[in-house]
Amino acid sequence: MSSVLFEPFPIRSMVLANRLVLPAMVTRLSGEDGIVNDDIKTRYVRFAKGEVGLIVVEAMAVHNAKSGPLLRIGTDEFMPGLSELARMCHDAGPSKIVPQIIHFLKISRSGWRQTVDMLSHADIDAIVDAYGLAAVRARECGFDGVELHMAHAYTLSSFLSRVNPRRDEYGGTLENRLRVPLRVLERVRSLVGADFPVGVRFLGEECIRNGYTVLDAGPIAIRLAGAGADYLSLSAGGKFEDARPIPGEPLYPYTGYSGDRCMPGNQYPDGANLYIAEAVRAAVRNAGLTTPVIAAGKIPTRELAERVIAHEKGDLVGMARALLADPDLPRKWREGREDTVVRCVYGNVCKALDENFRRVTCTLWPKALGRAPESRDVVPPVWAAAGPDLRAECNNGRVLLRWKAATDNEGVYGYQVMRAEGDGILQHHASVRGSSTRYEDARVLGGQVYRYAIRPYDLAGNHGPMSPTVRAVLS
Repeated sequence: MSSVLFEPFPIRSMVLANRLVLPAMVTRLSGEDGIVNDDIKTRYVRFAKGEVGLIVVEAMAVHNAKSGPLLRIGTDEFMPGLSELARMCHDAGPSKIVPQIIHFLKISRSGWRQTVDMLSHADIDAIVDAYGLAAVRARECGFDGVELHMAHAYTLSSFLSRVNPRRDEYGGTLENRLRVPLRVLERVRSLVGADFPVGVRFLGEECIRNGYTVLDAGPIAIRLAGAGADYLSLSAGGKFEDARPIPGEPLYPYTGYSGDRCMPGNQYPDGANLYIAEAVRAAVRNAGLTTPVIAAGKIPTRELAERVIAHEKGDLVGMARALLADPDLPRKWREGREDTVVRCVYGNVCKALDENFRRVTCTLWPKALGRAPESRDVVPPVWAAAGPDLRAECNNGRVLLRWKAATDNEGVYGYQVMRAEGDGILQHHASVRGSSTRYEDARVLGGQVYRYAIRPYDLAGNHGPMSPTVRAVLS
């Protein structure tokens, strides 16, 4: 099936096989040593096998301070593992792969954290140098480009922030707040050369009190694009200013409202952050620049992804959690098999694991496997002869669904819960793992009629027949 999503897309010297992007996503798979390990290789090779156009490897530190379980690229000792990661991903599929490189300020379990006004001019010079040298290592490791992390709560984003507390040439006005990020971009470009792609991820909206919005993000994008950024990747929120303290742990910037806005869950509408990318892209185009913009923020379906391009909300489509749930999504879309995609339900269990400093997995994965399954099976699950016997019970303002298990030659991976209000169209509402044959729906209102159906799916995403529908009416 022809689609603009699957037309080759050039970014300087690299050509993406499609317009789908895996944004950088923390995995908590790295050890304290910051060296690429087997778990990291397995995770990213799995994405490459699914044929996503661009893989952005999770943030890796450009500096040498102790950084916990985070990949590192601050010295040459990390290059062998990074080189092997790039090679393995290239061998696994057509994906291009770039590392996201980051500098962050010190933080302690006591609650103290370093802020940008504590940095001397010599500290700033060292940060600029560290980014430049890390980008050179990325090129020498065989990556296709490099992405500069200027988003969320980290150093460069803190300089860009409207609440940047500095009172010198690096704080106050937007022009001043841009100085360090522009120095970093210019140093990186000068060291990696004119042919090596350099992308930037930054915030289109800070989502905190007195933080900047798209009114500042547009001019920021124009200056970054004019200084040589080859693509602009838009995010939102993820700030320290509204983070929720966790006793005994360092403050983590994705635990407050701004963290919710960074990774909008199922309480937000699909495409919740697309207005950000649309506004920034329009500002860049109005300035006469053609720099591509990556739009992200809960994009679960091919239809919405294609609308992003058609309606000029973005030039590329970023999908992190959707690809975590099913790394084969790009290939399935390309082959016209969206019906076999294992759909993320945006319950944000993965986000909660990250917040609690635990290994990031998807709740939809088979529990014993601990990773996204791989299967080329084409045999769908089936119901027993007696059928699923789907039943709905209404209790305490909730609808409880129960059914009998389906069977499959490889084992049932899970069940899609379909829901409609009144006589409306059944739509995907939730998913449960194959070991469970119950679901409780709390997003219901008294006096409203709801219809439900269940559909099983296997490891390859093959869907079995839809169950008969049942009705539920809350009193």
